[in-house]
Amino acid sequence: MMGEDEEGTLAALKTLQRELIDPRVKENCGRLVKTTGDGALVEFASVVDAVRCAVEVQRAMAERNADIPAERRIELRVGINLGDIIIHEGDIYGDGVNLAARLESLAEPGGICVSRVVRDQVRDKLDLPFEDLGEYELKNIARPVRVYGLLSGGTPAVTAPVAPAIPDRPSIAVLPFHNLSADPEQEYFADGMVEDIITGLSRIRWLLVIARNSTFTYRGQGVDVKRVGGELGVRYVLGGSVRRAGKQVRITTQLVEAETGMHVWAERYDRSLDDIFALQDEITLSTVGGIEPSLRGAEIERVKRKRPDNLDAYDLVLRALPRLSAAMPEQARIAVPLLERALALEPDYGLAHGCLAWCFEVLFVRDGLDPEIAAAAVRHAHAAITHGRDDATALGMAGFVISLVEHDRPTAIEAFESALALSPSCSIALILGSIAMGWANEAERALAWGERAVRLSPFDRLIFAAHIGLAVGHFARDRYEEAVSAARRAIQSNPGFSVAYWVLAASLAALGRIPEAKIATAKVLALSPNFTTAGTFAGVGAPATLAARFTETCRAAGLP
Repeated sequence: MMGEDEEGTLAALKTLQRELIDPRVKENCGRLVKTTGDGALVEFASVVDAVRCAVEVQRAMAERNADIPAERRIELRVGINLGDIIIHEGDIYGDGVNLAARLESLAEPGGICVSRVVRDQVRDKLDLPFEDLGEYELKNIARPVRVYGLLSGGTPAVTAPVAPAIPDRPSIAVLPFHNLSADPEQEYFADGMVEDIITGLSRIRWLLVIARNSTFTYRGQGVDVKRVGGELGVRYVLGGSVRRAGKQVRITTQLVEAETGMHVWAERYDRSLDDIFALQDEITLSTVGGIEPSLRGAEIERVKRKRPDNLDAYDLVLRALPRLSAAMPEQARIAVPLLERALALEPDYGLAHGCLAWCFEVLFVRDGLDPEIAAAAVRHAHAAITHGRDDATALGMAGFVISLVEHDRPTAIEAFESALALSPSCSIALILGSIAMGWANEAERALAWGERAVRLSPFDRLIFAAHIGLAVGHFARDRYEEAVSAARRAIQSNPGFSVAYWVLAASLAALGRIPEAKIATAKVLALSPNFTTAGTFAGVGAPATLAARFTETCRAAGLP
């Protein structure tokens, strides 16, 4: 609702607090400690007063919402706990407060969740039925907690969940991993890893990730992926297992499309348990890094099946991405109108701005160095930063264009570092960052980012670009054999990309292998007939020393 109407939603919240919540809290001898965005923390001297207040508020909310369309209703969840607190400068702290917050997150909209001690204290004082919802393991709470849902007026305040609709954007549930070891300690290891994976996936802006509290209710069940997808309203389900033998552990993960049951991605890791936290970090990064491009590929295939007249802005970006990832002018020209349509629908769509900036970069560098196209590339790159501050992919694309077209290295590096702070396993940011740093003669950073990209996402459709970043980085450090190897790997990944042959030709010529270099030169000119060394370096803005070395070896290879 805030996304659709910030001012109207905020006004409705303030009205709700002023007319309903504050008066009811006061009537029941409560104290509003603080508000937290769309939430509130309230302290009561009596647990009976707390429960009575919550019931009154929820009943009044149901009456207020009766004549309001479902999509415009503001609904509340309430969690109540009884325990000692610490009061400091008007605020309250303690495990009791933390547990109340966890209980709130378990409640359904319109519902109330309470701890066992609350139920025990009020069940003989208030005529309210409670529903036993079972034990829950809650984040940062040491022991399992018995949770009760409060039913008021004969109508459950905590209702059986209704299967949500599958959202238009991709969505994923990460289920608890199966512990296949006899050691129960591995349960904690597996749970910690799953929590980290959920956190990592949550940083991917275009992906909706179901919270741990919902997915962990499937622990110990024989899971039907289609059923889970329907119950949680997700398109993809990630599951896995952990098996330990001595100091070794085997972790398997698999990503499945819920509707079809088709496997999208799977991986197996055999590792030593010498440093359990380092291992959790490694598996988390590798899993998130592998899932992101695989999910994007699955989404691209899905959107191909949609009717062209039924595409939203997200669909149009997905249609453009395969064209864009070819990084050649003829494909970029096809992608541009798709992205312009996306921005006509959503002018503030950061990822669409980033993709369009990259398209114009391709057209600028490889299709004549038109200053108007360069200006468009830079304009959309800065728009991607403005509107995509929480989108690592958009920031990575923006940094790439600003580095190669505008030659503003500090701004570009800031964009790349912001992208990787948001999502350390964002393959596009690592790949494009590797290229940008290579042409900026930042060889060590180019090599580090390129190697991370290859390790985290070896089957990404853009992985050829990471190999080019590695090749340029090695060339800048006079490691020509390594540059040749990296350039050949780039060609294997994408035989139709001219830059890979250009870097290969220069690296072979630097080694004195002129006949091989001339074969690579022929491929460059076949793919890019208008190629010139001077024009290309004017396009990427490489420092004079690196440009001079490349120009010398390119001339020896026969490149114009």
